[in-house]
Amino acid sequence: MKNYPELLTERLLLRRFESMDAGTIQMLAGDRAIAEMTLNIPHPYIDGMAEIWIESHQAEFESGMGVVFAMSEQKTDQLIGAVGLIVTKRFSRAELGYWVGKPFWGKGYASEASETVLRYGFEVMQLNKISASHMTRNPASGKVMQKIGMEKEGMLKQHALKWDQFVDLAVYGILAEKWRHLHGS
Repeated sequence: MKNYPELLTERLLLRRFESMDAGTIQMLAGDRAIAEMTLNIPHPYIDGMAEIWIESHQAEFESGMGVVFAMSEQKTDQLIGAVGLIVTKRFSRAELGYWVGKPFWGKGYASEASETVLRYGFEVMQLNKISASHMTRNPASGKVMQKIGMEKEGMLKQHALKWDQFVDLAVYGILAEKWRHLHGS
């Protein structure tokens, strides 16, 4: 079994999710405001969903298909959200995804965690490109992507279905070469 990485930021510990996190995940991700702004979080978030999701992480990591981190405050170990990469090995690229619990919005946690995960993706996983997308009704997520150096690559009209409504997605990306240039690597 491969050791799951832990990453530190100025304020956060990015660690593997544990079964004890399930209740907090259900509470935070179960907020309709979170589900409304993400494509893959259901609402309602019913009992057992968090446990199933947590159990999938190790196999995904070991297969090289992705890595998902619990975003927790270093000082308190308070779980505040999640951040991760879904990898397409064939093309040496990944998609960045994240969510932050509503009580922790507006504090820069998504940017701080995502920037560190980009570093992990480029330096450790040796990816060539990392992309991300957000529903256009969630411009705050686009600001996170811009803040971490991603560039807008386009708009996908009615690309996804959320709660029986087709939604537009703004797509962002960053290449390893640009990331190294921005970070002096």
